[in-house]
Amino acid sequence: MLVLSASQNLHAEQFLKNRVIVLTDIEADPDDTQSLIRLLLYSNQIDIEGIIATTSCWLTSAVHPESIEKVIQAYGKVQPNLIKHEAGFPEAKTLSAIVKEGLPEYGMKGVGEGMDSEGSEWIIQVLEEDDERPLWISVWGGVNTHAQALFKIKNTKEEKEADRLISKLRVYTISDQDDSGIWIRNNFPELFYIVSPGDHYSSATWTGINAYVRGIDNHSISNQWIAQNIQQNHGPLGAAYPDVAWGVEGDTPAFLSLTPNGLNQPEHPEWGSWGGRYELYKPDFSKTKEGGSRVTIAPETRPIWTNAIDHYTPYLPKEYGRSVKQDTVSFHNDKVTLWRWRDEFQNDFAARMDWCILSYEEANHPPVPVLSHPEEISVKSGEGFTLDAINTTDPDGDSFSFLWFNYPEAGTLNKPINVNGAENVYKAYFKAPEVTKEETAHFILKVTDRGKPRLTRYKRIVVTISPRS
Repeated sequence: MLVLSASQNLHAEQFLKNRVIVLTDIEADPDDTQSLIRLLLYSNQIDIEGIIATTSCWLTSAVHPESIEKVIQAYGKVQPNLIKHEAGFPEAKTLSAIVKEGLPEYGMKGVGEGMDSEGSEWIIQVLEEDDERPLWISVWGGVNTHAQALFKIKNTKEEKEADRLISKLRVYTISDQDDSGIWIRNNFPELFYIVSPGDHYSSATWTGINAYVRGIDNHSISNQWIAQNIQQNHGPLGAAYPDVAWGVEGDTPAFLSLTPNGLNQPEHPEWGSWGGRYELYKPDFSKTKEGGSRVTIAPETRPIWTNAIDHYTPYLPKEYGRSVKQDTVSFHNDKVTLWRWRDEFQNDFAARMDWCILSYEEANHPPVPVLSHPEEISVKSGEGFTLDAINTTDPDGDSFSFLWFNYPEAGTLNKPINVNGAENVYKAYFKAPEVTKEETAHFILKVTDRGKPRLTRYKRIVVTISPRS
């Protein structure tokens, strides 16, 4: 997303907001409430177009819009303080007006003739609005309300119009939590769909948000951290954040990639983001395992956006000399594509919880990285190039640190391109490798301030490398 300007007073960046409708089986697990609280704290940066109460394999015959409304009312009590920090937080009554209900039916029992609901009709109504931006369907439970909207579109619209509407849809679903997900993917082969298919959660990328990872500091997902930074002494919205029962915020990855932080590019799941990294292919069904729910699993009939693998070696603080060093331990799996950013998005959440109660002067706000060159550049094999962010600022006047690194999995080159020199100063020098065909390489600038909590923003530079003539 292109940042056009920044205001120090409100630290409000102007950007094209992503549109989203949430489907939630709230009350099946406390994590839906947790994720909803986080989502509302980004409601000035994401256009929330609907919050629909649905069923799932864990909540098969009831929906709970009243639980959504309870969270919105808590948000309404802190919204006047939130707008002191950034502009654009909607009033509670605006959000209450877009709370809708799906049918209290499980999966495909709620899809077909006569199965329209307030929720499915709302999806169609929003999709038909004169707005060319994609509409994201963020699925935290079952997806049958969306399936019914698709069923009606296919059966009541001219083919050209149906195709136009469906082309605007983007789905990110937290695994499969009813039997309508595979039906959608089979019957709408062109639909943009991110999922770790099936219901075997241990094999899903999104579990990187709450997985305990050996060899790293997991404090930011601990119950102590949650109590201190979210639940206690953070006003009515923090007090509404429930304790962890099964896993903290398992639904949050379904919208994290929509927040504008300089790294996230939701139209490119293969580039990696706070929501994880995904590639487009047809997964091997022989590796799909059944979970503990009643969800039907079956082979995928077409490519989907699904699990991808990163090779990641963390950077650690260094007490003397250069302020960072690479760890001696590396990680290689799909979950690392998400948890590699975990401390950063947890700190961002904690800062926004502070905004609920603190004045602008008392709270921390993210730095503003500024490049001295375009975000897309072209070079020839063997050429050197410098990336520069000397004009970076911080709205609170905080000190900040830089970190530059190549993200090889996001581009077409498999071999990492290392910084020539220090990776923690305002500019970094690289040398393009020799290539035999045009390749792309992604370089990430990570800027982290020294406020409390420490906040991070990014810039992504895409370098096209061409062979020498």
